[in-house]
Amino acid sequence: MRKLIVTAALAAVLAPAAALADPGHDGKTRAYGEPGDPAKPARTVEVVMKETDDGKMLFEPGSLTAKRGEQVRFVLKNEGQVDHEFMLATRAENDRHAIAMRKNPDMEHDDPNGRRVSPGKSGEIVWKFTNAGEFNFACLIPGHREAGMDGAVAVK
Repeated sequence: MRKLIVTAALAAVLAPAAALADPGHDGKTRAYGEPGDPAKPARTVEVVMKETDDGKMLFEPGSLTAKRGEQVRFVLKNEGQVDHEFMLATRAENDRHAIAMRKNPDMEHDDPNGRRVSPGKSGEIVWKFTNAGEFNFACLIPGHREAGMDGAVAVK
């Protein structure tokens, strides 16, 4: 009986963490693809992250398309004055991750599907889109997505 209680208690404690964990942290295939191979050819897409004078925050471009099976090298350039991040996932996964970020705003990312980039710096993500669908990229630093840093990838 004691063993059952301990097991149940551990499950209760660990379940919320598993539910909020970003699937990008494990290096495995996800609904939107898998980490790419930097040694293989990839189409390069430059994504600029910045703020505007009127308080908006944005990605340029804010949307893009890819072919199923295509590998893309995202070159992330922060031309803004504050840290920004690029998190590639499904909309639902980024929604859950945004909740976790509000609770831990200093969480930093150096995952296969996400990167935090300091002002004036650059980063890269190589991603292979293995499935067709509509996917999301966003800056999940609290307030940034709400200010406009929310984009889409259509994979056909």
